[in-house]
Amino acid sequence: MIRWDWTATGVALACLFAAAPAQPHSTKQISGIAAYYSSDYHGRTASGERYDPKKFTCAHLTLPFGTRVLVTDTRTRRSVVVTVNDRGPFNKGRVIDLSLAAAKELHMLGRGLIRVTAVVQ
Repeated sequence: MIRWDWTATGVALACLFAAAPAQPHSTKQISGIAAYYSSDYHGRTASGERYDPKKFTCAHLTLPFGTRVLVTDTRTRRSVVVTVNDRGPFNKGRVIDLSLAAAKELHMLGRGLIRVTAVVQ
């Protein structure tokens, strides 16, 4: 008579599920025009945080606060990772507003508006 070892079966099943590959998650990509906050803005963001021009943050209309986004200038290929902490932009055709620090990192201060792709991390 064969005796079944339930403990061994449970361990084997646990290993099987732990080793299974994670389901691929869909990557949200946004393309369009980016702007940046003027250097004289010192108010609060929609998340309640005080705007800090030295932090890598952004405004987006629908992404949840705290979402990290990789923003790439399509012309120069420079990239920066920013965190959503505000709502906007409210100008037609724009997809994201960047903090001053992020704008400096992308070398966009002289251009003002740039075409970007933004990928949710």
